[in-house]
Amino acid sequence: MYYCELLRAPTEGYAEAIVVPPILAEHFELKHSLINMMTSDQFFGLEKDNPHDHIRWFNKITSTIKYKDVPNHAIKLMLFPFSLAGAARRWLEKEPPRSITTWDDLVSKFINEFFPPSRTTNLRNEISNFQQKFDESFHEAWDRYKDLLRACPHHGFTELHQLDTFYNALVPCKTMIHLNSAAVVISSKEVLKMCCDYRKQSKLTHAVNQQTSDVTTAMTAILKQFQATPPPASVKAVEEICVTCGGPHPYYQCLTSDGNTFPEYRDNIQDKVAA
Repeated sequence: MYYCELLRAPTEGYAEAIVVPPILAEHFELKHSLINMMTSDQFFGLEKDNPHDHIRWFNKITSTIKYKDVPNHAIKLMLFPFSLAGAARRWLEKEPPRSITTWDDLVSKFINEFFPPSRTTNLRNEISNFQQKFDESFHEAWDRYKDLLRACPHHGFTELHQLDTFYNALVPCKTMIHLNSAAVVISSKEVLKMCCDYRKQSKLTHAVNQQTSDVTTAMTAILKQFQATPPPASVKAVEEICVTCGGPHPYYQCLTSDGNTFPEYRDNIQDKVAA
């Protein structure tokens, strides 16, 4: 009897990796139409599959699902396993029981599993070394470049760097022929103009920064020279003193005299002033 119990299949240990928070809404259930929608475009985890694209599609679908008193992240946690198949489903089944408690945690583990660092490095190199093909139109090159950026949304390149890389990858003569062709859509012309504007802006910004730096350097040198030069000695103002009484006024305005005091001296002073 004991031997038979050892051979019996276990009935415990089947806890799911994803922990769905409690649902407070009454009479809540996932409709079969939602589950069928998830299984219509499943992620298999093949080398060509992009987990970022799958997350975008899944978010777009689940953002339209609304239930009263049911958080959207709870719906996502419940539906996500139905969107996986093959190697991707086996990956989720191998995750430790009750190890995924939030939607962000699930996305992080999913991306890290099916988008390893080596894949990121390869795509970053493709973006940096992008070149327009000789038999490729401007519009086709732009679409192919956008596909690379979309395939690796965590590439880390700024918008200016992206446009500058694409601009440098274009074949000048061939690009102008395609731009003049009626087959090229208006958006392509706008993209090229945007690339040119960004390059001009970058060069202008560099020139302004360089000029500002030169002016700052010159002003700093002048300021240092000015600070090193001692200030000029202050010149004391010459005060006029009356020769009659010694007061601070001209002698001819002195109140102590009637204008006839020292007439000879006064006449001499006036003659000298007139001379």
